[in-house]
Amino acid sequence: MPGPSPIHLQDALNRRVFLGGSGGALGYAALASLMQPSMARAAAVTGPVPASFPNHPPKAKRIIYLFQSGAPSQMDLFDPKPEMAQRRGEDLPESIRQGQRLTTMTSGQKNFPVAPSIFNFAQHGESGMWFSELVPNMARHADRWCMVRSMYTEQINHDPAITFFQTGHQLAGRPSIGSWVSYGLGSENADLPAYIVLTSFGSGRKDDQPLYDRLWGAGFLPTKHQGVRFRNTGDPVLYLADPAGVDRQTRRDTLDRIATLNAARSSVIGDPEIAARTAQYEMAFRMQASVPEIIDFKDEPKHVLDAYGPDVHRPGSYAFNCLLARRLSEKGVRFVQLFHMGWDHHGGLPAAIKGQVQDTDQATAALLDDLHTRGMLDDTLVVWGGEFGRTIYSQGALTETNYGRDHHPRCFTMLMAGAGIQPGLTYGATDDYSYNIVTPEQKVHVHDLNATILHLMGIDHLRLTFPYQGRDFRLTDVHGHVVKDLLA
Repeated sequence: MPGPSPIHLQDALNRRVFLGGSGGALGYAALASLMQPSMARAAAVTGPVPASFPNHPPKAKRIIYLFQSGAPSQMDLFDPKPEMAQRRGEDLPESIRQGQRLTTMTSGQKNFPVAPSIFNFAQHGESGMWFSELVPNMARHADRWCMVRSMYTEQINHDPAITFFQTGHQLAGRPSIGSWVSYGLGSENADLPAYIVLTSFGSGRKDDQPLYDRLWGAGFLPTKHQGVRFRNTGDPVLYLADPAGVDRQTRRDTLDRIATLNAARSSVIGDPEIAARTAQYEMAFRMQASVPEIIDFKDEPKHVLDAYGPDVHRPGSYAFNCLLARRLSEKGVRFVQLFHMGWDHHGGLPAAIKGQVQDTDQATAALLDDLHTRGMLDDTLVVWGGEFGRTIYSQGALTETNYGRDHHPRCFTMLMAGAGIQPGLTYGATDDYSYNIVTPEQKVHVHDLNATILHLMGIDHLRLTFPYQGRDFRLTDVHGHVVKDLLA
C-alpha cells in the first residue's frame, strides 16, 4: 500500500493547516452562538478579554477623551506669562532656547520675537487655578480639573506627534490607546462597540491638519478592537438603514448564511480574522437598531440642550459630539474619543483661537456638568488636550494685535477631570517664557500620561501586552510610569 503523498505529508507538518484544523471548533462554536442571540450577546460582552484585567480595582469605568487636534497654545489658555509683556518683540534668548531644533516653518527666521498673549488671565475656584478669559466656562470647573502644565514629547511635527499620542510610537501601525483599552477590558454593551470615535471641524482653521483612520486603528490587535468612527455628516454609520425591500428578518437570514460560510472557511485555514469579521457583521446588525436611538436627542430636556449651546443641534459639531459622548458613555461604551480639528495656529492666532474656544468652551463645561448631575463623573475619566504646545515667539510678523506660534514639544498643558483624578491640582511649572519645564521632578511624558490613564481603568500598563513579531508590545513600549501625584 503506497505511503502518503508528499503533499499530504507536507500538510501534516504544516503549522497553518494544523491551526486551521484546531480553529474549526472555534468557528463552529461561534456559529452556534450566532444561532442563539442570548449566547451571542454574552460572548460579545465578555469577548476575548485577557483574564488578568483589570489588575486592580478601577477608578474609571469609561473614558471621554477630548483630543484638540493641531495643538492649543498653552500660554494663551492655561499658562500665563505676564512677565513677557515687558519683553514684547525681544529676541528669544539662546539661554532659553538651548539649541532646540525648529520646524522648517520658522527655522529660516532671522529672529524669534517674543509674543506675549494679548488675553487676560484670572484665578478661579478655591484652588486658584489660572485660566484665560477665552475659556470662562471651563474655568467654572477649576476645582474639578487637574491641570498638568509639564507635559512634554519628542515629536515636533503633527503627524508623528499625534500618532505618538494615540499609539505610543511615532510611526503608524501600532494599536491606538482606545484599542488597547478595548482589548484589555472588552465591552459593556453588546449592541455598541467598546471604542467609538467622533470628529468635528474647528471654526478657527477649517483647513487644519487632517485626521487618519489609523489614529484609532487596532494595529496588530484583532480588528474588532479598532475604533468605530461616526461620520460628522449624513448617517453616522454607513448603511445604517437596510436597502429598500430588505426587512430585518431577511438581513438576519443573510448574516446567518454568511456566518455558516465563514465558519466553514475558518475550519480550513484557521484565520482568526474570519471570526473577527463575523463578529463585526453581527455588531453592525445590532448597531442598526441601537445607533438611531443614541443619535436622536429628542428625549433630552431643553435645559440640557441649552447648556451645550446652539451648536448641539448641528450633527457633527463639537457640542453635538460632547452630548453624544455622554449618551454613548451612559450606554456602556468604554472609550469615546472626540477629535476636534482647527488648533494649528501658525498665523492669525488671536482670531483663530477665538473661533476654537467658541466651539469648545461651553460644550466642554456642559459635559462635565452633565456627567456630574447624572452621577457619572465619579467613574468617568475626562481628558482634554492636544499633541504638543506652542512657542512663545511669533511665527511671522508680530504686531500689537496679531501673531502666530510654531510647534513646541518641550512643554504644554493637558487637563483631566473625574474618576480618580486629584481635583483642583495644578501640576508642574514652566519658565517665564513657557518654553522649558522648571520642575523636573514633575515632568510628564506622553508615555506617563498613557500609563496613568490605563492605571485609572484598572490596568497595569506593564502587563497589558500583545505578542507580535517575536516580542511583547504594549502601549507605553518600554517606557512610562504612573504619575501618582495626579491621583486622588
